[in-house]
Amino acid sequence: MQPSLEHTSMELPIKYNPNTTEDKWYAEWLKNNLFHSEPDSRPSFTIVIPPPNVTGVLHMGHMLNNTIQDVLIRRARMQGKNTCWVPGTDHASIATEAKVVAKLKADGIEKASLSRDEFLSHAWQWKEKHGGIILEQLKKLGAACDWERTKFTMDPEMSKAVIDTFIKLYNEGLIYRGVRMINWDPSAQTALSDEEVIYKENPGKLFYVVYSIANSEKTITIATTRPETILGDTAICVHPDDSRFSELVGQKAIVPLINREIPIIADEYVDMTFGTGALKITPAHDINDYHLGIKHKLPVIDVISADGKMSEAAQLFVGEDRFVVRKKIIKELDSNEKLLKIEEIINKVGHSERTDAVIEPRLSLQWFVKMQEMAQPALKAVLDGEVQLHPAKFVNTYKHWMENVKDWCISRQLWWGQRIPAWYDKEGDFVVASSADEALSKFKDLGKSLEVSELSQDEDVLDTWFSSWLWPITVFDADAISKPKSEWNADLKYYYPTQDLVTAPEILFFWVARMIMAGITFCDEVPFKNVYLTGIVRDKLGRKMSKSLGNSPDPIDLINKYGADGVRLGMLLTSPAGNDLPFDESLCEQGRNFNNKLWNAFRLINSWEVTDTPAEKASEEAVAWFFSKLQDEKLRIEDLFSKYRISEALMALYKLVWDDYCAWFLEAIKPAYQHPINESTKIAAQDFMKDLLRMLHPFVPFITEEIWSFLKSDEDAQFILNESEAVVKEVDPTVLTQFELIRETVSAVRNFRNEKGISPKESITLYCRSRNDERMIPFQASLMKLANIDELVFSQEKPEPSFMLVIRTDEFFIPVANAVDIEAEKTKLASELDYLKGFLNSVGKKLSNEKFIANAKPEIIANERKKEADTLQKINMIEKQLKGFLE
Repeated sequence: MQPSLEHTSMELPIKYNPNTTEDKWYAEWLKNNLFHSEPDSRPSFTIVIPPPNVTGVLHMGHMLNNTIQDVLIRRARMQGKNTCWVPGTDHASIATEAKVVAKLKADGIEKASLSRDEFLSHAWQWKEKHGGIILEQLKKLGAACDWERTKFTMDPEMSKAVIDTFIKLYNEGLIYRGVRMINWDPSAQTALSDEEVIYKENPGKLFYVVYSIANSEKTITIATTRPETILGDTAICVHPDDSRFSELVGQKAIVPLINREIPIIADEYVDMTFGTGALKITPAHDINDYHLGIKHKLPVIDVISADGKMSEAAQLFVGEDRFVVRKKIIKELDSNEKLLKIEEIINKVGHSERTDAVIEPRLSLQWFVKMQEMAQPALKAVLDGEVQLHPAKFVNTYKHWMENVKDWCISRQLWWGQRIPAWYDKEGDFVVASSADEALSKFKDLGKSLEVSELSQDEDVLDTWFSSWLWPITVFDADAISKPKSEWNADLKYYYPTQDLVTAPEILFFWVARMIMAGITFCDEVPFKNVYLTGIVRDKLGRKMSKSLGNSPDPIDLINKYGADGVRLGMLLTSPAGNDLPFDESLCEQGRNFNNKLWNAFRLINSWEVTDTPAEKASEEAVAWFFSKLQDEKLRIEDLFSKYRISEALMALYKLVWDDYCAWFLEAIKPAYQHPINESTKIAAQDFMKDLLRMLHPFVPFITEEIWSFLKSDEDAQFILNESEAVVKEVDPTVLTQFELIRETVSAVRNFRNEKGISPKESITLYCRSRNDERMIPFQASLMKLANIDELVFSQEKPEPSFMLVIRTDEFFIPVANAVDIEAEKTKLASELDYLKGFLNSVGKKLSNEKFIANAKPEIIANERKKEADTLQKINMIEKQLKGFLE
C-alpha cells in the first residue's frame, strides 16, 4: 500500500504541529485499513478492550489504560504478529438506565408512566445518540483498534450469547433462584453483587439503647449504629459464656417504642467485648442477623421498603426516609428514657458502586450463580502462572477473593439489559427457555398445556458483568457458548486465547476473575495470558481524579493543547504497573517538549549538507559508541517489556533519545557552522534515528510516522507501523565503558567552565595524569571536541599553577588562566573545606553513637556511611587543590 502523502525536503516545517499532523495520519491509517486483522499464517496477538460504559466519555483512567494497550498492540505488530485490538462498549445497565430516567424526568416523563417497550425505545434512542462518543475520542488518542470489529454488549448476537449462557448454566444446576440476603441499592432500586458494594469509612455514632425485661425491673442495653431498625428486632442475643447475662437467657425483652416482646437467646457468634456484649437481632436488615435468625428460627420483619422508606411493618414513621427516621427515633428513645448514651465512632458503610447510595441489606427473591465450582480452576490458573498478573503483588488479593467466593447475585430490577429467560405461568411455576414458544413446549413436557397469553417473562435483567465476562469469547464467535470447540468459527479458533489484558485492579474480581472462569468453563482454556493492572490516576494532592472534585482535566483538551503523543508520554512516564499515577499537567508539557526535541534533532540532521571528504575522527568515534549504546539499550528495553515494566522502558528510551542521541552523539558529529558533514556520518545519524523511531513508535505513533514519511527510503515500509522492530546487533561493552569515562570527563570540564565563568567557546589545555592512558586514547578526539580542548597532554607531571579535577582514579589539571582570581578561589575552597569538615564531624558522631547503630535500619546506616566516604573524597580533592595553589 502506498500512502497518499509524499514529501520533499523543501516541505519540512520549522515547527512540529501535532494537531494537523495527528488528524492527517489517523485518517491515512484508516484509509489504508492498517488496523484491520483477518486470520492468516502469522502468530496472532490479540487484545480485547475493557469495554467502557456506553454512557461514558473519555477520562484520565481511560487515557492511561488505552495508551498502554496501544503501545502493546503497535509493538507486537512491529514484531511481525497479526495484531487485533477489538473495541466496543458495555451497556452498563444501572448507569445507563439512571441516565435515561434522568433525561425522561427532565422532559416531564416518569418511568412509571411508560411500558417496558416504550422505555426501551427511549433507551435505544439515547444509546444511538451518545453511545459512540468515547470510541470517537479514542481515535484522537491514536488507538489502533480494528474498528470493523466494534462490538456492543447488547448487539443481538451478543445478547443471544448471554441468554445461551444463562440457559446452559441453569440446565447444569449452576444457576438457581432463591430468597437470600442481598445488597439493595434504594436509589437504583435493584440488587447488587457483593463486588458492586464499595465500603467507605465515615464518622458515625454508636447508640446505646435500653430494653426492659418483661415482668421485671431489670433492663438490658444494646449498642447499634442503626437505631431505625429496632422496629424490626426479633431477638436479643448474648454469648452463652457471658456471666453478665446468663440469668436473662430465655426471658423476654421489650422492644422500645412499639412494646413487642422478643426472646433473649445465646449464641457463640456474639463478641462479648463489643459494645455492651448484647446484640439486637434484625434478620431482615443484616446478613449476620439473617443467618442467626435461620439458626434460631426467628421471625423476619422487613421494616424498610425498596425505596429506603419505612414500611407498614415498622408501625412507626411509615413512609419516611430511613435516615430521617434515624434522627427522629433517637429523640423518641431519649424522651422515653431508653437512650443511655451516644459514642462517636468511625464506621465502614457500604455504598453502591454506581449510584453511591448507602446499601440496604435486604431479603429478596433473586437469581444466583454457584461460584465455588468455577472458582477453583480459575484460582489454579493464576497460582500456576497460566495467567500472569502484573505486578505479581495482586496474586494474593486474587487468591483471597477466590478462596472466599460467594454465590453471584445476577438479577437486576431494571429494564435496560438482557432480560432473564425465565417464563412463569399464573400459578408461579417457571421454566427457563430462550423464547415463549420454547417455554410452552417445556411446560407441556411438565403436563401443562398453556397459551402464550398465559405466560409472563421474568421482569428482571441480568447483571451487566454477566455479559462482559463472556467478552473475550463472544466478540469473535457469539455462538461459541452453545457449540463444541470443533464448530467454532475461524476467528475464535485463531484469536482465542488473547494475549494481554489491560485493566484496573478494582475490577480484578468483577471482571478479570469472572472472565477466567468463563474461559475455562466454556472454552476449556484461559482467555488471556497476561493481565497488566494499572494504577489510579491521582492529582498532585494524591486525590483520585473525579468530576465531583473538579480535579480531572478533560483529556481531549489536553490532546488539543499538547498533542496526543505529548499526553501519551506524560501519562506513561510515571505509571508503573499497579502503582498510582500522580498526574500533573506539566507531565504532558514534558511529553510535548520531548516531541519537539525529536523533531528538532531530525531537522538538524536534515539541514546538513554532505561532502565526500573523510569523516572526522570524533565522528567516527561517536558512531562506534552510539552503535553499541543503541544495541545495549535495545536489549535493556526488551527485558523491561518482557517484565511489563512499560513505564521504565519508556524512560530508558526517553533518556536514550534526549541524552545519548541528542546531547552526546549529535554534538559529537555536528559540523562547524555552515560546514558540510561527511556523507557516511550523516547516513549513520539517519539510520540511528530510524531505529529510534521504530522503538518510539508504539509510544508516540504520530510524530514517528511524520518523521518516517520524510526519512524513509525506497527499501523501507511506507508506514512505520508496517516496519519490523529494530533488530539488535552485537554490542561492544569495551566501547561503552571507554566512552562513559569520556562523558564523565567532558561533564567535569563543562562544570569547571561554568563555575569559573569560562566561555564554552574558549579552548583550553587539559593535562591528564592517568593510571591507564589507554582508556582515554580510543575516544580522544571526541573528548577534545565535546570539551573544546585545544591540547590534551598525558603526563605524570602537573602544570603550575592549575586546577585539579578528579574523575574516578584519574587526575586532570587545567592550567590557571589570567582571568581566574586565584586568591578568590583559595578563599572559596577554604570555606567549602571548613563546611565539609563540619559535616563530616556530624556524620561521624552519628555513626559512633551505639544507640543509633543499634536502632537504625540497615539502609539508613549504609546511607550515612556513604555520606562519610563521599565527604572524605571531596575533602581530599580540595586539600590537593589548595596544596597545588600553594606550591
